[in-house]
Amino acid sequence: MKLEQGSDKLAKSFPARLTRREVLQRAAWVVAATGLPLGTELYAQDISPVMAALSKYMSEARDRALPDAVVEEAKHHILDTFAAMVSGSELPPGIQALKFAKTFTEEKGYTVVASKLLCGPIEAVIVNGELAHSDETDDDYTGGGAHPGSSIVPTVLALGEKAGIGGTHFLRAVTLGYDIGMRAFKTVGEGVLKDTHNLVGTMGSCAAAGCALSLNQQQMRWLIDYGTQQAGAGIPVWRRDTEHIEKGFVFGGMGARNAVTAALMIQMGWTGVNDVLSGPDNFVASYAPKGDPAAMIDKLGERFEITLTTLKRWTTGGPIQSPLDALQIILKRHPFEPDQVKEVVVRAATSAAYTVNNREMPDICLQHMVAVMLIDKTASFKAAHDKPRMQDPEVLRVRAKVKLVPDEDLEKLIPKRVAIVEVTLNDGTNLIERVESVRGTPENPMSREEVVAKARDLMAPVLGEGQTAKLIDRMLNVETVKDVRELRPLLQRA
Repeated sequence: MKLEQGSDKLAKSFPARLTRREVLQRAAWVVAATGLPLGTELYAQDISPVMAALSKYMSEARDRALPDAVVEEAKHHILDTFAAMVSGSELPPGIQALKFAKTFTEEKGYTVVASKLLCGPIEAVIVNGELAHSDETDDDYTGGGAHPGSSIVPTVLALGEKAGIGGTHFLRAVTLGYDIGMRAFKTVGEGVLKDTHNLVGTMGSCAAAGCALSLNQQQMRWLIDYGTQQAGAGIPVWRRDTEHIEKGFVFGGMGARNAVTAALMIQMGWTGVNDVLSGPDNFVASYAPKGDPAAMIDKLGERFEITLTTLKRWTTGGPIQSPLDALQIILKRHPFEPDQVKEVVVRAATSAAYTVNNREMPDICLQHMVAVMLIDKTASFKAAHDKPRMQDPEVLRVRAKVKLVPDEDLEKLIPKRVAIVEVTLNDGTNLIERVESVRGTPENPMSREEVVAKARDLMAPVLGEGQTAKLIDRMLNVETVKDVRELRPLLQRA
């Protein structure tokens, strides 16, 4: 027996005297008689080939093996995100997040990183997402517009605890999140990013959430629908947030909250539109009328977006990464002291220069961080977040020698953040370095040793050396974890 699709068609097949409730009840009986899952055909609509392929891929991701190189990269990004959460717990956004968590504690709740607190799943991901993007320590997408790990990793941690998933499942859920979030960005990003940077966080976290809960193909279609309804939320006023609290929510906590809420509702039986990628008023047509929905499945299983996402070597804003790299290269090639410097000229893309020009936050202020690099010969997490040091006479004296020049030719290279640093010494020596691919980008990736060193620098002051070493080892061997709840004591503050 083939059931007609749609409740309106079903209504026409019953006597007119029946109420709509009775029609739907009888339809459910018919569905039950066919042996189909209750509710599946009742709400069925036409499914486009793109949606069919996408939902199938998502529903099978938990059981799909990943290439070894992708597994290694996923481990690095998860570890890096956990490190950002831990270090973020002592910054203003993290302090506010933990204060929020204290009002929603549960005896049998979900892990809140860098604390002993347990919360409900929705509150936990808001807090952990805020922790992860408390500053500019976490990963970012090379194409711009996203800090995916800060939303996706907290999502999988919470729902992974709910479902008791193992380490391999954890890796696959996170990887799927990057794949779908970035493809949504490439499909409609131009239309959405003029208003918000919530797109990747919400869509990527939805995919990751569905995988963590092992949702089926039909549920994945509804989950994509619920994700698209929330993906365009927000306006770019967060750029005015000088304490990074709102930005932490927009990039981290909000997308994770959206995804976990949607995934839990759908797991409980909520339904939605079967194919939000086709038909009238669909997702792509709404934001990118000239966009192609097929971009959502372009090279799925061949191109893994997590390998195209940047791990930051320096715990600063993205536009500062290349200048710091260039200056470190110069210092290694020709060592000198700050008092030998006459002038430092940094050329950066116009948009990048605007973002980091004489900002009041140390890790977002290019002139300050260049001065710190000249004095310290490196740029540690502690130095990048020492706001009082911005008034240090020595730093101010060196900072006065730093000149930032917006460069239209470098702007044409965006999203690549190319920088040119020119140091002129008092004796007339002229030192120039151009960085095309900053360390940590896909073109110039960090080694495992560098990722570990960064994670240790961020976490040891909070968790202690011993616990940090155990957490790093566990994450680098996460496939041996039978239940992600085993990670809780390593993520909590002692």
